[in-house]
Amino acid sequence: MSENSQFRFGAATGVGSMPGGDAREAAKTVTGTFEDFPFLPELPARGPGADMIGRTAGLLVELYARVEPSGWRLGDRPGRDTKRARSWLGEDLDALEEFTQEYEGPLKVQAVGPWTLAAGLELRNGEAALSDPGACRDLAASLAEGLRLHLGEVRRRIPGAQLVLQLDEPSLTAVLRGQVKTASGYRTHRAVDRQVVEQTLRDLVGVHGAGPVVVHSCAPDVPLALLRRAGAAAVSFDFSLLTERDDDAIGEAVEAGTRLFTGVVPGTEGPLSDPAGSVMGVRTLWRRLGLSPGLLAEAVTVTPACGLAGASPGYARTALAHCARAARSLADNPE
Repeated sequence: MSENSQFRFGAATGVGSMPGGDAREAAKTVTGTFEDFPFLPELPARGPGADMIGRTAGLLVELYARVEPSGWRLGDRPGRDTKRARSWLGEDLDALEEFTQEYEGPLKVQAVGPWTLAAGLELRNGEAALSDPGACRDLAASLAEGLRLHLGEVRRRIPGAQLVLQLDEPSLTAVLRGQVKTASGYRTHRAVDRQVVEQTLRDLVGVHGAGPVVVHSCAPDVPLALLRRAGAAAVSFDFSLLTERDDDAIGEAVEAGTRLFTGVVPGTEGPLSDPAGSVMGVRTLWRRLGLSPGLLAEAVTVTPACGLAGASPGYARTALAHCARAARSLADNPE
């Protein structure tokens, strides 16, 4: 089993993003729904700086980014976009702190991982940082230092929490396959060597010390074995994108003690099945792999398939509550 396998993860949580722009309302919803595994909500509807790339760019140390018509671009000094990102993050932390007084248990915070950040941030010439190995290294080092400071700040505010760091890497598979488009859109950046990708992720995982790191991607073909080797304690993914080709990698991950954050509840509006039906596929997978049903509660955390930024506030509340009920169904009836 992995060194993080003894950590007590909650049975259900969210991915990160929520609809709307009210930090207190989001924190109240998340802490009220997931009493044993809340997370720091992200509210991208507020605009640039609250979006996934901008929010994490605000964490960088000695690197700054600003919004251009084409997206986020690295610049020389902190401008209003950086200040806005930091201000909103502070507002979100204030709200979470208010609703987690005396809380003791796992608490998840999210940031964009180094490879999705390198694919999503532009250099001064307009190309993605991904195009320059030196820029990728500088970005990863700056992110590592920023995450250290961020985790320290969350610990100070919520001292009873056992922090779980989630690295969002939706572009990781595209980076590994050379599928990230250049600025012109006519070509793609060359694939990054798998060992470089793995080592960079390992360095970022190491920022959290003995604390567990989850890597999340709601893209197809999540590289489970690579993430496991990089030290991820858990992998978060859209369960509907799994195919039987993934069976061996899933089985090896579970047997090695890697936790699965199974995204089984749709992230966008639509009818929901009963909670037991939502986790039926997880039970079926378990049977197919010949794994012990008793392992389910130890190995699986139930989540939405992806972030909920595009959902209505009502659906987002319903989806999170549905995750909690589905997790209870899995624990009560693993067969």
